[in-house]
Amino acid sequence: MDVAIHHEVLGADRARPLLLCAGAGAQLLAWPDDLCALLVAHGFCVIRFDHRDAGLSTHLHEAGPPDFSHGLRAAAAAAAYTLDDMADDAAGVLDALALDSAHVLGVSMGGMVAQTLAVRHPARVRSLTSIMSTIAADVGRPTAAARAMLLAPPVADRAAAGRRAVDLLRTIGSPGHPLDEAAARDLGERSFDRAYDPEGGRRQLVAIWASGDRTAGVRRITAPTLVLHGAEDPLITLAGAHATAAAIGGAQLHVYPGMGHDLPRVLWPDLVARVTDLAGRAEAARVG
Repeated sequence: MDVAIHHEVLGADRARPLLLCAGAGAQLLAWPDDLCALLVAHGFCVIRFDHRDAGLSTHLHEAGPPDFSHGLRAAAAAAAYTLDDMADDAAGVLDALALDSAHVLGVSMGGMVAQTLAVRHPARVRSLTSIMSTIAADVGRPTAAARAMLLAPPVADRAAAGRRAVDLLRTIGSPGHPLDEAAARDLGERSFDRAYDPEGGRRQLVAIWASGDRTAGVRRITAPTLVLHGAEDPLITLAGAHATAAAIGGAQLHVYPGMGHDLPRVLWPDLVARVTDLAGRAEAARVG
């Protein structure tokens, strides 16, 4: 079926393009405006988009809700799509913007999409930044508490969506950094208002499991790569980062103490500096 992918562009058209891939169940709103502005200030043209089954992109309602009664692995047998399809969607965003390639940054499931994009469309990825992600659903598996939050029942209204967002970050967020409850609540409420679709988020989770162990493909990635992860991540534990960095030749790995499965504002300057350095080295290699 045809899938329409909603995207936004921030920054100067002639700046270095940076494609941002969000996590499962997240909309492009999950990329804070202030973080995007910081990236723009460092010379990037930022492209953020809604994956299929999220936000203002196409939702595959006709696929129905995943059946988790026998677990994620069993549900994957009836997956409506895989990470390959989602990576092709990301390539389609570049096509729509007439971009032959871009620097690509992905978080969580978005890191998996970014990796898969670099495997399936290597010429489209100038550099790859994989944050709090992994190469297989079985590597870096979540704690019981994190998994329970991921599969929690849908909320009924806007206020509940705000509370759920706070509860989620209390469970999977960064224990070494204070939680900005107001920002978390605001994101949850705005996401509910814009396009709340918990079934879509669950179809994305099933896509991860349906994609299996991607190690063999990831080993073919040649783009300059940065792997970032939180030492205290309970949703995709640190094993995911080590496996990703080990699979990609020359990949740089940096682990943030006290960071969980989120991006605390205090770490943004360092993160942006590392992404900027990676992009600079990648651009220099392209010219050379």
